Amino acid sequence: MAISVSRTSVLAKEALNYHAAREKMIASNIANADTPYYRPRDIRFGEYLAQKKAEIMDDNKGQLEMAKTSQNHLEPEKPTNTSKPITFFRDGHMARNDGNSVDLDVETTEMSKNSIMFSALINAIKKDSAIFKSVIDASSKAS
Repeated sequence: MAISVSRTSVLAKEALNYHAAREKMIASNIANADTPYYRPRDIRFGEYLAQKKAEIMDDNKGQLEMAKTSQNHLEPEKPTNTSKPITFFRDGHMARNDGNSVDLDVETTEMSKNSIMFSALINAIKKDSAIFKSVIDASSKAS
């Protein structure tokens, strides 16, 4: 059972999940570099994480609540989260004679960028939990 020590760690763990999914998708592109008519895929989740951040950090503070002056009034509908990460074809490169448009240079570059972001998120989660651990350790010594 994972214990969440802050709201930012929840968002960072959500981002880790999507970077792991992107890693698998890029690896699939590299594995299919010789498959005829294969088009490389990618995943974009920036918009999804921005919406998730708004939910987690409670960024809706500027939103006005509807006044309910009678018991007969209906409750307003809560907006539903329909946003999901977007999967798309990355077709900016010339296809070879077999119709495959996987560019290994692009794929390895994207893999490196994704790996760096994954490592940065892991380090951020470690630092976030270390802050709370140091506070707990210091409070036990203060008595």
